[in-house]
Amino acid sequence: MSVISESGGGLDIDRLVSVARPSDYVALLKPRVMSLVVLTALAGLLVAPSHINPIIAFASLLAIATGAGASGALNMWYDADIDAVMRRTRLRPVPAGQISKEDALAFGIVLAVLSVMTLGIVANWFAAGLLAFTIFFYAVIYTMWLKRSTPQNIVIGGAAGALPPIVGYAAAAGDISLASLALFAIIFVWTPPHFWALALVKSEEYRIAGIPMLPNVKGPDHTRGAIFAYTLLLFPLGLSPWLIGTASLVYAVLAVILGAIMLWLAVRVYYFRTGSRAENCARQLFAFSILYLLLLFAEITSEHIGTSLIPS
Repeated sequence: MSVISESGGGLDIDRLVSVARPSDYVALLKPRVMSLVVLTALAGLLVAPSHINPIIAFASLLAIATGAGASGALNMWYDADIDAVMRRTRLRPVPAGQISKEDALAFGIVLAVLSVMTLGIVANWFAAGLLAFTIFFYAVIYTMWLKRSTPQNIVIGGAAGALPPIVGYAAAAGDISLASLALFAIIFVWTPPHFWALALVKSEEYRIAGIPMLPNVKGPDHTRGAIFAYTLLLFPLGLSPWLIGTASLVYAVLAVILGAIMLWLAVRVYYFRTGSRAENCARQLFAFSILYLLLLFAEITSEHIGTSLIPS
């Protein structure tokens, strides 16, 4: 067990002594988020018109994944006080006493530096600069500032999660294009309804933690309206890769089907406002939104993987 100190009868997270296992450091990386980052970055890399050597592509994706892990570690370092009082996060390595805040911070910084330097060396320094900005935006702008200060934290902070396809595209092509911006826009607009659906279910936990999520500041009815509005905007944005010629008709059909289902779920969230049915609708939207993004980006990836990765 960890050796911990007590401060005023409560847990002093700043003074936890790390007795971490390898699995605890893996948890710091937020592997589920990392896997989504890798998929979206791969899609950005593959839609680039430039062919890229598979070894360079793999190294670039590894660097981007490491950067995502660094962001997760830095987020857990700074948010340890919040994580300790929220049911869904209290077993994370820092609040659970497996890793000290100092070790989490050092781990995140080392990974951040390594990821940026690696991407610069194996791909190009423009992509490395974008990766550095992504880490900074998530760890500093979102985690340290927006998350605790405004109910628009998810809207603005969502840019960090939407940047990986741009970073992946830049790693292959050395610049930014409409194709990469279309992928960015999908994730950026997808983020608010995805997280607000969860916030509707976990609003009491966010209130206790002092996080100004939209349901706690504007109320659940306002949040339901915002979820519907963003989901309605997401529907045509999901078609944008096909409209600009970077995805096939198969992708377009998939985007219409997935977008229609997500819009239907958002309508249910808007319509059912009380009782267990309201909570179930929000949970269903949250769960399906993950599947929505996974399937869209998996389809884009599958369409381009054979033509973009060639030996050189």
